[in-house]
Amino acid sequence: MRILLLGEYSNVHWTLAEGLRHHGHEVVVASDGDGWKNYPRDISLHRTSSCAKDTAAFLLRLLRALPRLRGFDVVQIINPVFLRLKAERLWPIYHYLRRHNGKVFMGAFGMDYYWVKCGLDGQTFRYSDFNIGHQIRHNADNDREIADWLNGPKGKLNLHIANDCDGIVSGLYEYDACYRPVYPEKTKFIPFPIDVRSIPGQVRSCNDGRVRFFIGIQKHRNEYKGTDIMLRALLRLQAHYPDRVLIEKAESVPFATYCQMMDSSHVILDQLYSYTPAMNALQAMAQGLIVVGGGEPENYDILGESELRPIINVLPNEDDVYMQLEKLVMHPENLARLSAESRQYVERHHDHIKVAKEYLDFWNSKKHKPYTTDKK
Repeated sequence: MRILLLGEYSNVHWTLAEGLRHHGHEVVVASDGDGWKNYPRDISLHRTSSCAKDTAAFLLRLLRALPRLRGFDVVQIINPVFLRLKAERLWPIYHYLRRHNGKVFMGAFGMDYYWVKCGLDGQTFRYSDFNIGHQIRHNADNDREIADWLNGPKGKLNLHIANDCDGIVSGLYEYDACYRPVYPEKTKFIPFPIDVRSIPGQVRSCNDGRVRFFIGIQKHRNEYKGTDIMLRALLRLQAHYPDRVLIEKAESVPFATYCQMMDSSHVILDQLYSYTPAMNALQAMAQGLIVVGGGEPENYDILGESELRPIINVLPNEDDVYMQLEKLVMHPENLARLSAESRQYVERHHDHIKVAKEYLDFWNSKKHKPYTTDKK
């Protein structure tokens, strides 16, 4: 098959492409490389900025690329907003893809209408980026996403594409819980792909009694991701156990430096409000790091995992984070086992060649919905 993967989040599409190529398929990845992360792609759709000059240059580059985005058996877009354009400008591009290709699938991999809606209903999740129980988490990031997706043109585009496309792939339990009740026949959960063969696994033991913790700081998204709470708990821990706790804090560093700092650690603190490990955490687990973050029972259940429990699950409050971190410091002898299980977990569920086969099976199982011009 000829397959087009359009858009990028945290190397999901490029890693999937490598798995699909292993199975003998022709794959083209068209994306902006996920911004500053600059992941590989075959067709670069990078937009430098939103100023008028850069926007005009990007639109010209996109128009020139459109003929290369046709003639595929399968197209998968990473998100309803699959290019760095306003939602209003994406409608004709989406219909161009539908008109000139075979089956079109949408990824449920990140922020979108259904994720915001379920986060705000106080019922779908015990906690999420948008709620803790029935209490809504208000901050600048959340309020902007609510305005954009729930009440703005992004939401309208999302609703249309979800209804129109041939199928929806959910990459995490949370996204599956958002889409399956609405589109049970066309939604399929498939784990995120990790190229474990290219990542040397290392069992991390603590021989000197000092546990090395790694935390990545995104200045403008600390509150949204819960990094502010995790960092406070970690600093408290270091104050109580100064001889046992080392902290590596990556803040606004190049990606290569970020990876190097992470690789020298035992433990990585990931997203606080998640039920599941996403791409960054899975990459770390493949390297043998222990993830503190989302490891709720729903995560293991959707994978059918009944043995391994390598993720240190935390509730979204500082005291619980502190308590879980303290257990690691007080029992460093557990690090080697958790490290080995982390690698095994990724090998078992996220190997990109196995994941690619799941995509192929799903894509082949769906009948192509012929394109019509009756689109509103």
